Amino acid sequence: MSEITRVPLQPIAKGSIGKLWIGVVAALLAAGGIAWAAMPAHERVETVSAGIGASPTTEDFVLIRYKGTLDDGKVFDQADQTAMPVAGVVPGFSRALQKMQKGGSYKVHIPWQLAYGDKANGPIPAKSDLNFEVTLIDFRNRVEVEREMQQMQQMQQMQGGRGAPGAPELPAGPPQP
Repeated sequence: MSEITRVPLQPIAKGSIGKLWIGVVAALLAAGGIAWAAMPAHERVETVSAGIGASPTTEDFVLIRYKGTLDDGKVFDQADQTAMPVAGVVPGFSRALQKMQKGGSYKVHIPWQLAYGDKANGPIPAKSDLNFEVTLIDFRNRVEVEREMQQMQQMQQMQGGRGAPGAPELPAGPPQP
C-alpha cells in the first residue's frame, strides 16, 4: 500500500477570500483590456435598408451615392452618383463596400487607422475617424468597365474626338489614399 502524506492547511484569515477574488477579477480584466487594446481597428457597417444580390469584390467598380462627415458632423465630401474602384479607396471604405448589396443604404464608420492614418488629406485632419452615408446603386466587374471604356474611346475617336452623346463621366469619388 502507498502512504499518503498529509500537509496541514493554515486557516484563512477573515476577508482573504474576497481579496483573492478581487485580485483574480482584476487580473482577468487587465488581461482582457490588453487583448482589447491590441485588437486591430475595424470598420462598422450598419444597414439602413437592405439591398439584394451579391456584394462587390476588390475586382469591382461601384456606383454609389455618399456623404462623408467627420465626427463633429462637418461634411468633407459628397456625391449623388460617382463610380470608383473598390480597391482604389482607403482600406476601411473598401472593406465596407464589400459588405454592401445593390440598392442598399448603409451607415459606415471608419476608424482613422483604416482611413488616412496620422496624415491629413485635404479637409480631413490627421487621425480622423470618417463617417459615411452610402447607397450602393450598382457595381460591375473591372473587366466589364474597362471594356466599356475602350468602346467609348473608340466611339470618340470615330466621331473625331467628340464625346458620345449622353456618355457619363466617371467622377473621382472620395479622396484616395
